[in-house]
Amino acid sequence: MKLTKLGHACVRLEKDGRAIVIDPGVFTPEEDALAGAEAILITHEHPDHLDIDRVRRARAGDPALRILANRAVAEQFPDLGIQQVGHEDRFTVAGFDVQVYGDLHSVVHPDLPVVANSGFLVEGEVFHPGDSFTVPGQPVPTLLTPCDAPWLKAAEMIDYLREIAPDRAYSIHDAYVSTTGMGVVDSFLTWERERAGTDIRVFAPGETVEL
Repeated sequence: MKLTKLGHACVRLEKDGRAIVIDPGVFTPEEDALAGAEAILITHEHPDHLDIDRVRRARAGDPALRILANRAVAEQFPDLGIQQVGHEDRFTVAGFDVQVYGDLHSVVHPDLPVVANSGFLVEGEVFHPGDSFTVPGQPVPTLLTPCDAPWLKAAEMIDYLREIAPDRAYSIHDAYVSTTGMGVVDSFLTWERERAGTDIRVFAPGETVEL
């Protein structure tokens, strides 16, 4: 299975000539991010994870395109015919086995409402938590770890890595970070990689790994 980062929190997964995309948001610069994808998985409604205009264009160009998200997203955009999924659901899409974990976005501030958030474990291998510290009820070989957000600090990133204890972890959610700031993120991930003895590192836009 091939994993490609498409910018910020968006990734593309490919196997056997088929592809799915998770969280194509407004900070995903690649115009062809959805090209050839048979399905889009959306963790939550925030625009950095869901570029609704891009998704509508993709659906208009391919009526067979499947879109899967939690109930809140599905109800907000009824024109897209989104298939609703929730915690502990399991389904197959484009030949990929997907399990759903988690219900809520991490807290940004107590005065702000907490939206629904669904993490996706694909092929029992890659876990995309969306904007959460969700811990699936099973081992996670490959974690896509958020590295910067209004709801996240470095200590929480490290603690999440240690709680999940993946075989490998690659950074996502980095559109807000300057080049200098990513150097700081890299230093924290390097520190944790050396401590854990596993492949934990910055995942650059456009980079691909084979799993």
